[in-house]
Amino acid sequence: MGSIKQANQRVESIVEVTQQNAALVEEATAASHSLSDQARELARLVQRFKIE
Repeated sequence: MGSIKQANQRVESIVEVTQQNAALVEEATAASHSLSDQARELARLVQRFKIE
């Protein structure tokens, strides 16, 4: 019976870590999109300058 309880605890731990990872992926995706938007805006602004 103890081994079943341990297995259940391990599965619960895996589920918890998986949920945390999913949340981190969502945050990283949002940060990536924000950074991409900022890079596009910076590129647009830099186009105004002419290097001679």
